[in-house]
Amino acid sequence: MPGKRVLLIIGGGIAAYKSLELVRRLRERGFGVRAILTRAGAEFVTPLSVASLTGEKVHQDLFDLTDETEMGHIALSRSADLVMVAPATADLMAKLAGGLANDLASTALLATDKPVLMAPAMNVRMWEHASTKRNVARLRADGIGIVGPNDGEMACGEFGPGRMAEPEQILAAIARLLAGRGILAGVHALVTAGPTHEPIDPVRFIANRSSGRQGYAIAGALADAGAETTLVSGPVEIAAPPRVTLVRVQTAREMLVACESALPVDVAVCTAAVGDWRPNLPANAKIKKRDDGSAPAIGLAENPDILAALARAGAKRPRLVIGFAAETENLVANAQAKRAKKACDWIVANDVGAGTNVMGGERNSVHLVTPSGVESWPEMAKSEVARRLTEKIAAALGRHAA
Repeated sequence: MPGKRVLLIIGGGIAAYKSLELVRRLRERGFGVRAILTRAGAEFVTPLSVASLTGEKVHQDLFDLTDETEMGHIALSRSADLVMVAPATADLMAKLAGGLANDLASTALLATDKPVLMAPAMNVRMWEHASTKRNVARLRADGIGIVGPNDGEMACGEFGPGRMAEPEQILAAIARLLAGRGILAGVHALVTAGPTHEPIDPVRFIANRSSGRQGYAIAGALADAGAETTLVSGPVEIAAPPRVTLVRVQTAREMLVACESALPVDVAVCTAAVGDWRPNLPANAKIKKRDDGSAPAIGLAENPDILAALARAGAKRPRLVIGFAAETENLVANAQAKRAKKACDWIVANDVGAGTNVMGGERNSVHLVTPSGVESWPEMAKSEVARRLTEKIAAALGRHAA
């Protein structure tokens, strides 16, 4: 995108060395690049290196008298077409999530009216800390783009999510954000996520352990790729991804109605852990304990099969219907049988047995079951599963990156 300008904020971390390669790649593609180098970032890369690659003055101090006579932090943040933070440290993300502005980088982020994209990089324990998770959710809810982090070995010797995305990944995310249209532009997608709650009485219900994280990640990845995405979600405690239309439901029957209302769509990804059964006669008042200690009899009725309903929707059937199979044994065999029984195109199978920590966790290990065979993916962050599945969906729909 020749002529577009990027304001690059370089945070403090060993991944700052990748920012130099990112600048080089951006310049090769005709981008103009200005840089803000934080005090911590300058411990890893020098102002001279950054200036040599950008061809511009490197900005470091909020109280630079020359710049601030012209309100330099505002001019910097608004003269660019996009603000890129790479590496985005836990500190920088926390500042933006909390609305803090006590240095040039955080002040520019708060003053900008342009799209912001962050490439997190930090130790795996920092990335998985509850406060970082809250901050990431807040940033996403505020419309901040997040690219990465990737899994891998880090400078501290630990392994897991926390490595900054590679320059090519960041370039692709920048291009998508600036273009406003991604590889799935014009595609309509439907995603179901989370559990369903089937009422026993006004205060009790039948449910399962699904957190909705994998479904929300997939909805976000599809939206980031340009798809018009509807997310039908059971009760969860996570924020909806940006640019996603969220429809909240409680029960399986409500979820089916919401899904049918969303049709026609091009692709449906059913990650929701829909309750197979519901109480057939939920009580209107709280069921009280009996004096004799006996338990009340609860009759059960079968819930609608949403995946099968979408796969057999006739003229409104999505071009691609993908189901999820959460299994505790005979993982692949059960998934293959489910794909045939439900008449869907693909099944993504994952092991949710004791000790896997998949339900409610941040990571997943899946097997993609298609008519052509089984593709087993290694354990990775749920966000990475979402990204890879989105790439597969794009290819199946005949969409290819330029």
